[in-house]
Formats: sequence, structure tokens, C-alpha cells
Amino acid sequence: MSTTRARIFVRGAVQGVGFRPFVYRLANELHLYGSVCNSSQGVAIEAEGEAQLVENFINRLRSEKPPRASIRDLNCSFDEPIGFLDFEIQESSGTGDKTAHVLPDIGTCDDCLREIFDPTNRRYLYPFTNCTNCGPRFTIINSLPYDRANTSMQSFAMCEDCDAEYRDSNDRRFHAQPNACPVCGPHVELFDAKELLGHHRGAITLAAHMIRMGAIIAVKGVGGFHLIADAANYEAIQTLRHRKYREEKPFALMFPSLDLVRTVCHVSDLEAQLLRSPQAPIVLLERLRPTGSPTHQPARIAPSVAPNNPNLGVMLPYSPLHHILMRELNCPVVATSGNLSDEPICIDEREAKERLRGIADFYLVHDRPIVRHADDSVVRCIRGREIVLRNGRGYAPTSIPTSPEGGTVLAVGAHLKNTVALKRDDTIVISQHIGDLETKEAHCAFRKIATDLQNFYEAKPDIIACDLHPDYSSTTYARELKAPVVAVQHHHAHVLSCLVDNQLQPPSLGIAWDGTGLGIDGTIWGGEFLRVTQNGFERVAHLRTFRLPGGDAAAKQPSRSAIGLLYEIFGKEMHRYSELPPLAHTSRNEQVLIRQMLDHSTNAPLTSSMGRLFDAVASLTGLRHICSFEGQAAMELEFAATANTTDTYPFSIHERKPMVIDWEPTIVAIIDDVQHRVAPSEIATKFHNTLVRIIVSVAKKVGEQTVCLTGGCFQNKLLLTQSITQLESQKFGVAWHQRVPANDGGIALGQIAAAMMAVEKGADER
Repeated sequence: MSTTRARIFVRGAVQGVGFRPFVYRLANELHLYGSVCNSSQGVAIEAEGEAQLVENFINRLRSEKPPRASIRDLNCSFDEPIGFLDFEIQESSGTGDKTAHVLPDIGTCDDCLREIFDPTNRRYLYPFTNCTNCGPRFTIINSLPYDRANTSMQSFAMCEDCDAEYRDSNDRRFHAQPNACPVCGPHVELFDAKELLGHHRGAITLAAHMIRMGAIIAVKGVGGFHLIADAANYEAIQTLRHRKYREEKPFALMFPSLDLVRTVCHVSDLEAQLLRSPQAPIVLLERLRPTGSPTHQPARIAPSVAPNNPNLGVMLPYSPLHHILMRELNCPVVATSGNLSDEPICIDEREAKERLRGIADFYLVHDRPIVRHADDSVVRCIRGREIVLRNGRGYAPTSIPTSPEGGTVLAVGAHLKNTVALKRDDTIVISQHIGDLETKEAHCAFRKIATDLQNFYEAKPDIIACDLHPDYSSTTYARELKAPVVAVQHHHAHVLSCLVDNQLQPPSLGIAWDGTGLGIDGTIWGGEFLRVTQNGFERVAHLRTFRLPGGDAAAKQPSRSAIGLLYEIFGKEMHRYSELPPLAHTSRNEQVLIRQMLDHSTNAPLTSSMGRLFDAVASLTGLRHICSFEGQAAMELEFAATANTTDTYPFSIHERKPMVIDWEPTIVAIIDDVQHRVAPSEIATKFHNTLVRIIVSVAKKVGEQTVCLTGGCFQNKLLLTQSITQLESQKFGVAWHQRVPANDGGIALGQIAAAMMAVEKGADER
């Protein structure tokens, strides 16, 4: 009988998922001897015994791994046995490069949930119950490797019972790092602005009572605070909107059960799977239309939760604290980020009491520190596929395999919907959603996360990648760092992000449609067709440009975009169309000011932005002239497109280099429809149909086989699905986003891809 010793190293998501306990049990089952330990790079294993059993062991490592584990690489070498006497889990090694994958936070598993609601269990109604299959990870870890001493649980010494579970190889809490119970773990407390009102189970019961009474509660969760209010209480929702300075932007909802969600929304099998998944994201769902005789009594949702919106952002409880609170309430609640608009989410109770003062009436807090914030992730389903719209809890950090060439690269992302990314060796790690860098607090959070990412992996970047725009605060930060900077054109980054997300290589035709991005010609781009190759990009087509009176102000006032279009078409004769909605809505004094901007090209930059074209059409049809949140006009135009028609508007393509898509025939026809009182639903539908025709027409002229659809405009479900369908009918390969947002949340990934190409090109030229 031959014996051997295997030295195995496993990389991937193998820390914080019960991988070492799995290895330990498997080795003992096969009567192998040796050890397993975490390292800063992954998991190291030595296993010796009968050669056939060792081979069986290696094969089963892959085939029977824990459900939340993923193996990127499994490398083996063989040597002579050295006479191990048993198999043990050794103390972790923190030496060497820190490249191990950090697992996102995991929603409560079914086993823990059963214990939480079992009156005979010692963890009955304990809001910090977890095991190797669930619980916090990314938001509690300070450093690699993933051990309790390196997490915010280090100050909670396990009691005798928890320690026994931790050391029992047959227990699912065997080496569960956040293991805790009511005797030794964190606890909750309820405060008002001044004093303690309750603790432990009583605090949750009292908080639920306050919510029923119309109060707004700041609840400290896994990755930060939620502001929670009764979703049926119109007054509470209006109060929350007023205090949070959030006039109309939809609020997310948390439901106690999937059955209750189904009384309000359409829920497909995939959407149900996502709601109940370990990631437990917010899922955008289509509302049910009211019927005369509903099968079940629908959950009550105040109209002010998501005004004029046919969708709801819905999630289920994902932490023990949320499960207990929602079981107590048994009704849907608004669960929105605990912050003021444009500020990062609060993670500390002292910070929350300061920043949320005047918003929250009460604070349900706990004493487990949150190391880093993670907003709730947002996803939706399109064509049977999950699409991430916001990368947060449950998904972040996102690890994407890449080439080991090109050194260490830090990408600092865009100005809006910011994320940062780090390329180290053969992996790109994308941070959690940071948000718009519009405030001092947001910029501080951005700097903290960018620094945290570098420190966590002990990475010193060789290259910094940033946006081409010199005035973005992320670009300013990039130029402060002591490394060469690669400035990447915004829409080029969008297309590369989509290619990497789909594991594709150039060449490709990238259609990057969004609100704004500085072009290489100094104008504002946003309606771009880019042929992307390994050597860079060529702008092969774009929307005809027009001026934006007031610059950034036009993003908040769609009527300004519409007036810019009218001026481009009619010039000084624009006043003849004063009855059109955008002009009728604009005061005489403001019209004079806008006219001066346009006449003198002052504070009226040129743009090819598709986002602003959407805004202009929304204003021309009378749907929206002033926005209270980004993308509101474009969303309402999408929601209005309900007419059953395949008709389109005329457009023309000027055969230049680059080609110019002339929207003037489209806008003139829309004006004619408006003047003839054609329904907004028909105008909106025909406009969407026209955009799809433009996409297919340009794709045919360019001739690349693969077409990437990227940028914030392709969060529009109607536009995206119709574009995919029509392109595929013409035999194009179509790529669209999945793991990485199509909006600016995906820019950092594209910046890294561009920087790596620049390094490779430089090496070739040398």
C-alpha cells in the first residue's frame, strides 16, 4: 500500500465559509493526517495517508466544498510522508502578501433562523445568532486572515458553551469566527435623544411598538443604520421625506415574508430566489395592478413610498435583528439608508445620534462595532438574468479574476455613484458603493475606503487610474498619491467595464449612453458609439451636440435641456413655440437668462448626452420639468412608454468620421405630436422604439460582431430589453452588465482595464 503527502494551497472565497471545518471533517472521514490553516493568501493544507485516499480527498475538496465557498485555484505538490499523528486546524498565518478573498456579509441561514424562533433554544430571539454558513464578514473584519482576533468580535470572549461549539468538529459553529450567544455576545439597546429606554428583547419589542405608533427608528444593522418607518403610515413617510430632504425618490421596503410581497408585486422564480438568497439584496419588482377581488389581502403601502413609480424596491429580513423586528411587526416597513441625502450611511451610534438628530425619533443600537459601511445592494432581473444596480452588502467586495500582468493598480472611479477598485496580482477587488462625491462627508468616506482597500491588502499601487475630468474630487485624490496616473475617458471605461464583466476581449462596439462624461475634445459626451480595441478606442458615432444652458443645472431642470434642443433647431425663432411645455413652464425672466446663455454660448456647454436627450423629451411631453433626484425625468419617460405600437420617429445619420446621429427629425416629429395632443404614452413608446432603431442602424454600419450596452441609460429596462432583442435578431453578439453596475458604479473596473492596457502597450513599445 503506497502512501503520500499532499501539500495543497487553495485560493478563492475560502475564508469565513466553513472551509477549514469542512477540510477537517473530510480528512478525518478518510483517515488522513496533517493540518489546515488560513493564511493571508487563502487556505493551506497538508494531508498524508494512503495515496488513493489522498487523491479522493483532493477531488472532494472541489466537489463537496461548502455552499458559500468558491475555489479559484487549487495547487498540489506531493512529497514523502513525515508521520503526522492526527489532523488539526492550526493557528492562522498572517505572513506574506495579503491576497485572500474577503467574503461579503451573508444573510441568516435557515438553521440559525429556526433556533432564533425556538423558545427552547438558548439563542431564542438573540439578534446576533450566526454560524459558519451565515453572518457578518466584510463589515466586521479588520485584517487578513479571517480570524476572530482580526474582527470586531475580538472584544467578546466566548462563554463556555460557545467555546465548546467552536471546538466541536461535528457542530456547524466549528470555527465560526463571529460565534456568540446572549451570555457572551453583543446586545441591543433602545434610546431616544437623551436616555436608555430598553435593552435586550424588550428593546426590540418597544421599537416595534414605536414604529406602529408612527415613529421613525434608526436601526443599527450589519453594514450601517436604516431609518425605519411603517410603510402604510402616510404621515410617517411624509415626515421622513421632509426630515431627510428626499422629496420624491422611492424608498426601499422590507417585508416580513415573501408571501406578503406577492400580495403587492409580481415575483418571478428568479426574483424570489434573489430575495431569499444569502445576499438578500433589494430587488426591483413590478407592482401588481389593483383587481376587484384579490386572492389575498394586499399589504398596505402608502402611495408616498414610491410616487408615480410602477416598481417597488423590496427586500426581506437578512440579519437576526431584522428577522426578530419584522416578526414582531408583521407588516412592511420603509427601510432606507441612515443618512442625509448625499451623505454616507452612519455606522456608529454616536455618529448616528449626531448626524441623524432631527430625523430619527429613537435609536435601536448594538455594541458590535461596524468596521466599514455597506449599503444594501440593489438588483433587478432582465431577460432571466440578475443585474446589479448598486454594489453593497452581500455582494461587496466583488472579486474578478484578471491577468497577473500589469502590477498593482488602484482605480478611484467617477464622481457619481463612486466605487473604487484595486488590482493585485490576478484579482480585481471592487469596493462597496460609496455614492456621489458631492459633500464633504461623502468625500471623506471615499478617501477612507480608498485607503482602507490599500491597507487591507497591504498594497502599494504602481499605477493610479482616474477619470479624465480634472475637477472630479476622485481625480484630485489620484494626483495626490505617489504613483503614475493614467486618466481614462469616462465612456471608454464604461465599455471596458462591460467587457470585463462579461469576460470578453476587444474588439467590440461599445454603446455608452449616460448623463455626462468629459470627452477628449473637451465637450460633454454621453451618447457615444466607441469601437474599442486593445490599443484604445475610436469614437465612431455620437449624438448631434446641443447646448445645455446652465451646465450642471440642466441635469436638475429637464426644461433647460429641452430649451437647448429647441434653440439648436429653431435659433432665435424659438419664441414661436412658447406654448410647448418646457417654455410654458419657464418664467419670462428665466427664459431671458437662458436665452442670453445660448446666444453668447456662456455657461452653456456642448453635449452629446443621451441622458439629457431623455430629459428633454420628458419635458417636451410635459412629464417632468424639474427633477428632485437624478434620473427622475428619464425614469418617468420609461414608465410612460406603455402604448402598444412599433412605430418610430424619423432620424438621420450623417456619414462623417465620426458619424453623427441627428435627432432633429425626431424632435420635430415629437413637437408635432405634442401640438396635436398625442398621448404621452405613445410619444414615449415611439421615442424608445426610435432609440433601438438607431442602435441597430449604427451597429450595422460599424460592423463589429460584439455590441456592449453600458452606461446609466441602460438601467432602463425597456430600452435594454428591446435593444438586446433587436440586435440579436440581426445576429450580433450582445453584452450587458451583470455583476458590475452599468452606471458609474462600474467605472473603476473599466479604469483598471484601461490602465492595464496602457501598461501592456508601453511594454510592447519598449
